[in-house]
Amino acid sequence: MEWIDAATAAERLGVKPATLYAYVSRGVLQRRHADDGRRSLFSAEEVERLARRGRPRNQPPELVIESAVTALGVDRPYYRGADALELARTQSLETVATWLWTPTPTPASAPTSLPGPSDPAALSHPPDPDARAGGEDRGPWRCEEAALRAAVAAQRGLPADLLPLDRLQVITTVLGASDSLRFHLDRTSVAATGRRLIAGLVDALPELSEPAGESIAARLWSRLCPHPATPALLDALRAALVLLADHELAASTLAARVAASAKADPYAVVLTGLGVLGGPLHGGAAYGAERLLREVTEPGLAARAVAERVRRGERVPGFGHSVYKNGDGRGALLLDLVERAAPGHDRIAAGTALAAEMRRRRLPERNIDFALAVLTAVAGMTSGAGEAIFAVARVTGWLAHAMEEYERGSLLRLRASYTGPPIR
Repeated sequence: MEWIDAATAAERLGVKPATLYAYVSRGVLQRRHADDGRRSLFSAEEVERLARRGRPRNQPPELVIESAVTALGVDRPYYRGADALELARTQSLETVATWLWTPTPTPASAPTSLPGPSDPAALSHPPDPDARAGGEDRGPWRCEEAALRAAVAAQRGLPADLLPLDRLQVITTVLGASDSLRFHLDRTSVAATGRRLIAGLVDALPELSEPAGESIAARLWSRLCPHPATPALLDALRAALVLLADHELAASTLAARVAASAKADPYAVVLTGLGVLGGPLHGGAAYGAERLLREVTEPGLAARAVAERVRRGERVPGFGHSVYKNGDGRGALLLDLVERAAPGHDRIAAGTALAAEMRRRRLPERNIDFALAVLTAVAGMTSGAGEAIFAVARVTGWLAHAMEEYERGSLLRLRASYTGPPIR
């Protein structure tokens, strides 16, 4: 079989490289990586068939935006050319956020250049690789005390059982109102805002246990779980944050980019993303998967839980993905880490039974939302913890995309295809 590179394939199809990769994400084209791991290769025969057939039909129209942040592979994302699964094995969210916020001319060479600890104990003090994204501080990320106090105070009248994602929206609003630097939209300033914002989002949540360290992962654990973190489960949370940091133009990211293109400040960009993230077809699916797993108090109840949803014509939350048709590598890695951290746990057994029932019915495979639900259940985290993990992680991606829009300097203006009454 003959293989051609992306530039050749795009030229033959008469499309931009961004459109070529959109075809990959929609399953129209398959690709593989060259032996050097730096180039994407495409089947010349498959490209030729597509060229003769013309642009894919019966597919929803897509807005294609050129971006250097994330590319989607067959089963995983690549952050500026770096394999997200490989980063998740050793890197902290802080390190990966710095990488996402840093433009580089040679993204494919990035994995070996990213420093980071390989053992969970060292993750309490994640490294700041350098000041490339404007980060002069090499210690733990922190929010200003006055802003943090205001964000905590704003939650005093809220219901005690409010989900963490709802709290994060309140916190973001207050932190934005307290930050006089929020209108500085150069890359260095936005990166500094991102560090303050993510730290504030975590530290303003009610504390449920003593933090096991000063990393974002350790501090977030103490806000979501009343039990002390074990090193292995804390490592799984760290990996989850990295795996969820960005996912190209997911719905919340597109909304965030539109806001940034209008020169909305970073806090407004994040609020926009949070508003979309909570939908049940996006980050809210983690909450749905959490509730599904809670129903399966023992493995024998998995079949009934799935059957009831199928009978009602509902999607089974935590299964299937619009991009990864043959399985979500992010979810597989996270589940593996959780299973190693808590072998024989009854919540893992329940999750395995649900996956087996889905396979028996030839329904889609597990995704990252399901893995998040298993992690939060095994750890004994508060209700809605999966959504909060998703949201805190994705702030890094939203801001990386916002930086591109700030630098692009033009408004994203989508057009509607009018289907209403005739114009008189």
